[in-house]
Amino acid sequence: MSLNGVEVIPGARRLIRSLRDMGYEFPAAVADLVDNSIEAKASVVRIDVSWNGEHSHVQIADNGKGMTASDLREAMRYGAEREYDTEDLGKFGLGLKTASLSQCSKLTVASRWNPNRVDINAYCWDFDHIEATNRWEILPVASQALHPEVREHLKETAGTVVIWERLDRVLGYKRPDGEHARKHLMVMCRELEEHLAMVFHRFLAGEVRGKKLSIYLNNNKIVPWDPFARSEAATQKLDDVAIRVESENAKTDVILEPFVLPAQSKFSSPEAHARASGPRKWNLQQGFYIYRADRMIQSGGWSGIRTLDEHLKLARVALNFSPRLDEAFKINVPKMRVNLPASIRDDVSKALAPVFRLANSAYRTGEKPATSSGRTNPTTRTSSPSPSSAPTARSNGAPGSADITDSSLPVVNSANPGNGSSISVSLEDVGLLLERISLPDELPIVQRVIARARSTYGT
Repeated sequence: MSLNGVEVIPGARRLIRSLRDMGYEFPAAVADLVDNSIEAKASVVRIDVSWNGEHSHVQIADNGKGMTASDLREAMRYGAEREYDTEDLGKFGLGLKTASLSQCSKLTVASRWNPNRVDINAYCWDFDHIEATNRWEILPVASQALHPEVREHLKETAGTVVIWERLDRVLGYKRPDGEHARKHLMVMCRELEEHLAMVFHRFLAGEVRGKKLSIYLNNNKIVPWDPFARSEAATQKLDDVAIRVESENAKTDVILEPFVLPAQSKFSSPEAHARASGPRKWNLQQGFYIYRADRMIQSGGWSGIRTLDEHLKLARVALNFSPRLDEAFKINVPKMRVNLPASIRDDVSKALAPVFRLANSAYRTGEKPATSSGRTNPTTRTSSPSPSSAPTARSNGAPGSADITDSSLPVVNSANPGNGSSISVSLEDVGLLLERISLPDELPIVQRVIARARSTYGT
């Protein structure tokens, strides 16, 4: 006996309000739309934030391949049905809508797909209409009703323009036309510039094959921000490490690219040091920079591997994974958070022990540690790292760079030979060694003991 299902359509008015609270901040919401432009093969994205009190609006325009009327209608649907390529930046079919309506109450999308004809298709989601009808309806928008700058852009090129109006979440003031609201919008623009320069730095720098991108914010070209200060001669790049991840849907490698940035005295200029500090400054910018298909998802923090530490603020590690591992990393809709898979946490922790030691030494001395004789740099790993396959350091083009092997601990002080010829090693180095050899269930206890020792002895 077969049962006939009964379709139950969610109430539009209530659910669409809830979907506004997906956790997007303004920079992340804009970045989600830049993702769409990249997937549409755009080479230029122009973002304009226009201040005009309660009539302020945000416009994101690209020169991508554009959409037909039917494609646009589908793109405007929550949970849009489309096939994603393996390395696409999109995933859920929600980003355009949830990102946009988290910031505004009227979203309009206009698009032109035919390079030979100026045929513009446009639709909008309007909260006022949904409140009045309680229906999942998008409204067609006539070309002549669009902002003049939208029509002008789409006359020049195929592509897509997204317009946010009624910025109730951006200008959340009693007087959206007041001076406080205007200054707030200016601050948000500065934060947006820093965010886009960081999140898309590989695309902006032309490091992603076939996806060179330029982004303009209010006609100013965004300059990529390299978290790893690779242009600095004293930056030390360690060997890549590949760690295999097996999930229900995929079996592929996560690639770690560790860097130790120079101490302040080793930077080429005070300005270069200040720029390398990043949007959240040195201490909070240490840690993992996690990339999904070359797009940064997380900037800084150690994902529970260890806590932030002043002595390690020069350590930054690129962690690259494919969208095939989305389930393993539990990526969320705003693409602002991932979880490091439990199956690789121990391998990652062991692989980074030399990075922590090198960063600690660079912080303490402001100089590269002494070389360890008789060792050569291993090649990139293709299996889970063991103590003998942890990364080694090499200077970023600087002459006379030193190898740091996992068996060498920097000597801090040699005692007078007449008093027993003993050698003391810093508490920090002992702590790093203990963390490295600890089993997963032992690591939290070891870290607590080390923290207590640091507190007791003032290290």
